[in-house]
Amino acid sequence: MNSRKVKLAVSMSPALVEKIKAVVLRGRAPSVSAYVEHAVAAQLAAEADFDGLNEQALAETGGPPTRTESMRARKTLRRKAA
Repeated sequence: MNSRKVKLAVSMSPALVEKIKAVVLRGRAPSVSAYVEHAVAAQLAAEADFDGLNEQALAETGGPPTRTESMRARKTLRRKAA
């Protein structure tokens, strides 16, 4: 990631925050910020992969999905990522 950082305030459930802190305490992430940054980058990469697969499927099937189909697919992807 870029070495220049922007401070950002986010809200999260206390249970998730405690899980992240436990990961940091075990040494599996250098900090809560680093863990969250990595998670966001992974989600963005997953969405980019999805978009690429979607474009490939469009090329093979000959047409774009409806807005409803796209929203349903993204909702499914978010559920699987959680």
